[in-house]
Amino acid sequence: MISMLAGKPNPSLFPITSIAITVRSPLDGGASEKVLEINGPDLEEALQYGPTSGIPKAERWFKGLQERAHHRKQGPDWDMAVGSGSQDLLYKAFLALLNPGEAAMVEAPVYAGAIPLLLGQGAECIEIRSDGQGVDVAHMRKTLQEWPVGKPKPKVFYTVPYGGNPNGATASLERRLEVLRLAHEHNFIIMEDDPYFYLYFGTAPRPPSYWELEGRSNKPRGRVLRFDSFSKVLSSGLRLGLVSGPRVLVEAINLHSSTANLQVSSTTQAIAYALLSDWGYEAFFEHSRQVSEFYRVKRDIFLKSLEKHMTGLAEWTVPDAGMFFWMKLLLPETATAPDGDSEEVIRQQALKAGVLALPGKCFFADGRTTPYVRASFSLLEEADAEEGLRRLAEVVRAARDTMGKIGSPTANTIPKTVSPQPVLSVTKSSTPYLLDNWLCRTGICAVFAVMVNLMVPTVSAGLKGGWH
Repeated sequence: MISMLAGKPNPSLFPITSIAITVRSPLDGGASEKVLEINGPDLEEALQYGPTSGIPKAERWFKGLQERAHHRKQGPDWDMAVGSGSQDLLYKAFLALLNPGEAAMVEAPVYAGAIPLLLGQGAECIEIRSDGQGVDVAHMRKTLQEWPVGKPKPKVFYTVPYGGNPNGATASLERRLEVLRLAHEHNFIIMEDDPYFYLYFGTAPRPPSYWELEGRSNKPRGRVLRFDSFSKVLSSGLRLGLVSGPRVLVEAINLHSSTANLQVSSTTQAIAYALLSDWGYEAFFEHSRQVSEFYRVKRDIFLKSLEKHMTGLAEWTVPDAGMFFWMKLLLPETATAPDGDSEEVIRQQALKAGVLALPGKCFFADGRTTPYVRASFSLLEEADAEEGLRRLAEVVRAARDTMGKIGSPTANTIPKTVSPQPVLSVTKSSTPYLLDNWLCRTGICAVFAVMVNLMVPTVSAGLKGGWH
């Protein structure tokens, strides 16, 4: 075949003649290193345009991974595509599934990065309470059963089911099964955003994913759209994510990608494939186990300092996956904040003390005042965790001493319902403040860290006026 079809650049003009990466082997604890080279036809493929869904050999490897991790054989009921990180795929999925004014259910609290995706396109956020076992299924059921007659019901439920961001919760098996039943009964899609799936370090066996449970069910499939990320287990800079689910939805996401950014970087895919194909699935799962163990140790170190310094000053639950503690600071009540305002404490007092956590208001679609903060332990050394929590404890004590009356502390556990305020329906027009402070703008991926000689950005004024 003589092809005059594609307007591809001639690979003979590419100045890159080889790509070599040095990698560690997880099977010997990283003791040995190996150089992997990308040359010849593999290099040409890495430097050239490729299919929107992923370069074929990488796509095959990723589908094999999904089969093994979630026990769903490849077949006509599902497909998979590669994206520039799972955030890219989430954005395109929301656009495919929701029209302006339509409703989406979200956990409360919810991943801050999902809020602008939903509100920015005019969707209505229906907050469903959550606790240490995941989404409050009884509240979801009540919300759906009492839905106004004549108003279209929510089309999606968005969830981070393992090590939730921000609350660290892992949804129990019982609740996952009930949510699946509700999805069939009330005709909505479960958007399973799962960047912490491989970061589970609980003592109990990891519960199956929604996507695996759907595959086991004898009910019609197509209710779960799953998002995976390699950011937490390989490299966040690779910007490599996966979406798996109903073929028609994956095709819609691919169509968006083909018109917006054509494809994920072929070079990124080639590097990831070179590593993963050399390792094989067994080594990848072993590497993931080592990653989760690393974060378990980090969690335990942070918890030790948390108990030492924050007992009586905060309430928390202990996460069994992910990177975060979700803490309720026991702060003085104010005229506008009966349980205290964590944003005021963090933005005003904690910054001056040289310590930073992310205020809880960033994780509610309406930006409500809340006493909660999210603290990340992923980057902290033991000394920084110790000193950072000591400083935060001083800040909370000072706020209590200065302002007086405190809400009654209980044990060091978050109350069963993480979001005790009335659940709100939120739309773009009702939130002119959206992410209207530099902490929320820059803190979606912020870590709890000791800040030395911190220079507060002056760009906040330029961010006024909400999301546009």
